[in-house]
Amino acid sequence: MKYENADHIFPEELLHEIRKFMPEGYVYISPRSSRKKWGSVSGLQEELGKRNQKIYEEYHSGKSIDVISRENYLSKSSIYRILKQVESM
Repeated sequence: MKYENADHIFPEELLHEIRKFMPEGYVYISPRSSRKKWGSVSGLQEELGKRNQKIYEEYHSGKSIDVISRENYLSKSSIYRILKQVESM
């Protein structure tokens, strides 16, 4: 990442507006277009989505929270959170 002096880049009017919100210090401006969603590159997001759907289906087919929790190495509260999350989709 390259640091640039804002005085050399932005018009004075814009700097004046920015300084209303942050009189001094550093401001990071992230690139919008190159940012990807968490887990989208590695495939982890999709993998967790499939796991969560499987947990939801197992629960609704009669498997207990205790068993699902042990089989997936997750806490009971995580299982409840997953069930609530999948149900709201």
